[in-house]
Amino acid sequence: MSAQPTVEVRGLSKVFVLRGAWPWDPNREVHAIKGVDLQLFPGQVMAVVGQSGSGKTTMARIILGLEELSEGEILLEGRRWDLMEEAERHRHRVFYQYVPQDAMSALDPQQNALEHVAETLRVLGGCSRSEAHEKGIQMLHRLGLSERMQALPREMSGGEQRRVTLARVLALEPRLVVADEPTSGLDPDRRREVLRDLIGNLPPTAACMLVTHNMAAAKAWCTHAVVMLDGWVIENFDPRSEMPVHPYSKLLFDPWSAPLPGTSLATEGCPFRNDCPLVQGPLVETCRRSMPSLQPLDHHQGRVACHALARPATPAAEANPSSNAETPPGPEPIEAEPIQPPAQG
Repeated sequence: MSAQPTVEVRGLSKVFVLRGAWPWDPNREVHAIKGVDLQLFPGQVMAVVGQSGSGKTTMARIILGLEELSEGEILLEGRRWDLMEEAERHRHRVFYQYVPQDAMSALDPQQNALEHVAETLRVLGGCSRSEAHEKGIQMLHRLGLSERMQALPREMSGGEQRRVTLARVLALEPRLVVADEPTSGLDPDRRREVLRDLIGNLPPTAACMLVTHNMAAAKAWCTHAVVMLDGWVIENFDPRSEMPVHPYSKLLFDPWSAPLPGTSLATEGCPFRNDCPLVQGPLVETCRRSMPSLQPLDHHQGRVACHALARPATPAAEANPSSNAETPPGPEPIEAEPIQPPAQG
């Protein structure tokens, strides 16, 4: 793709230092992000999926400068975001917006819905009071909150609170939106409404990073998916046209097939090797010794970090063609039909 990426991450790592319970206890390092590389281009919607503790939210917050990185580089629209002082970042933050997981804590309990949006437009968008008031009404109308403009946060449902936080972000016409579990705690119908309001009202050239546990949402709404495990990116692919191929990714997108790993993640090599059905024979030592890098596969448009899937044919297999039978094709990709965005008001 020739366009400049909205987000480019190179070798991103994050280490948290946890102090012991007592002064004499040694400090402990937690490696939350481990050498992540990714690109997000204008007009793309990228799902970042994985279990709790995989590093999704930490990576999203680091990209926006809400957490400091330990190593690596972050470029937003070609600018080294990680090298900027906060005073310089402040001039650009209007274009790079964050949707928090806890909508209630992000809202002022003394402001109604319209006041939240209008104040955001005045402070960050540079609008006059009358212009901010008019734009706030228009945005709340587009998100179905015409009758709730005077409601305080405590008078709103969970879905209405989420839509007010979305209205504050979308009214600024951002070039990047990072949404951290924006549908957490909502029932399925409200989840669809919130995602429809978010993605259906993005500016045409805006990029969106959606941190989610909802695999159905990733397939229905996103142009790309990134799977994280224990701080690593282990697969990226297009969820609209293909299914994941990494054994762990398959479990995420089909959790009924087998239990997800709990405390059994390995601390050396591939973290999934203790539960991986492909780790057999010589691969036991290979997967224990090193973490595989992301590699393209012939039958997969994305990239996968898996020794078993990327390994070349063994000499024994080449000498005995009958033992190297072609793997039968997997099931056809199942595409969820996205809900159409609302008509522009």
